[in-house]
Amino acid sequence: QVAIVVTDGRPQDGVQDVSARARAAGIEIFAIGVGRVDMGTLRQMASEPLDEHVDYVESYSVIEKLTQKFQEAFCVVSDLCATGDHDCEQVCVSTPGAYRCACRDGFSLNSDGRTCTACNGGLGSALDLVFLIDGSKSVRPENFELVKKFINQIVDSLEVSDKQAQVGLVQYSSSVRQEFPLGQFKSKKDIKAAVKKMSYMEKGTMTGQALKYLVDSSFSIINGARPGVPKVGIVFTDGRSQDYISDAAKKAKDSGFRMFAVGVGNAVEDELREIASEPVAEHYFYTADFRTISKIGKKLQMKICVEEDPCECKSIVKFQTKVEELINSLQQ
Repeated sequence: QVAIVVTDGRPQDGVQDVSARARAAGIEIFAIGVGRVDMGTLRQMASEPLDEHVDYVESYSVIEKLTQKFQEAFCVVSDLCATGDHDCEQVCVSTPGAYRCACRDGFSLNSDGRTCTACNGGLGSALDLVFLIDGSKSVRPENFELVKKFINQIVDSLEVSDKQAQVGLVQYSSSVRQEFPLGQFKSKKDIKAAVKKMSYMEKGTMTGQALKYLVDSSFSIINGARPGVPKVGIVFTDGRSQDYISDAAKKAKDSGFRMFAVGVGNAVEDELREIASEPVAEHYFYTADFRTISKIGKKLQMKICVEEDPCECKSIVKFQTKVEELINSLQQ
């Protein structure tokens, strides 16, 4: 017995006691909040674990984002990969009543059974990467700390040096502030320490102004950018921009920068798509909850990879994958 409760406001009566009785009777309760909902009420209603039973969307127009989650929870699907990637970093492979993760040619599956590693090149390649981080008031201090962890999660996957990856960081709100330019820090440890020290600006959301700064300054030679090295920008926002973004977003992509857009909470998907490089589906990400941005970080870790050479062990990876498929068939 399952109940899905959808609400967009604060209740005019009590929900805690009756919800407790429902759960005690064996009813599994999912609580979905829309817009200006009271999150405390959702938690009072929902079953444990709350992370799996409480969801939020910014408006009814995007509530279909949750369809996939409930398809996986309730439906008996023969092709499980059709309902989602199940946190597989690259490829989800369906088997009868189950699924497994696999990797594209040139990558091998890690021991966690979900993530992939390039046999050669990959994240050790030369790369100039700049984070453009929303420090507006709506983010809130506790979530800003989660954003810092998200940045350092990406940094952890890089090989930082003068000849490999360089990282720059810019924070924006009503104004734009360069936290540190490309190449200022020569090690992951120093970059992560600087990220942790970053103070929260806590004002407006001038995403267009920030994108213009990225184009005009962040990837300039005077700010540490290297000629001929691929340029990647990761733009993080949690709400609608208070200024015009189209011209700067287009100029960033026209300049050859590879742009990723990451949105949380009340971020506007049309704006994310406008910022993201082609193919758009591979360059923009959205989650309703700051607590789940680490999952986006995992997906971004491999997508920012710049591959230099084909993997030497490609044929071995193919052979290993084929053997695993045969073993799974025999087990079935």
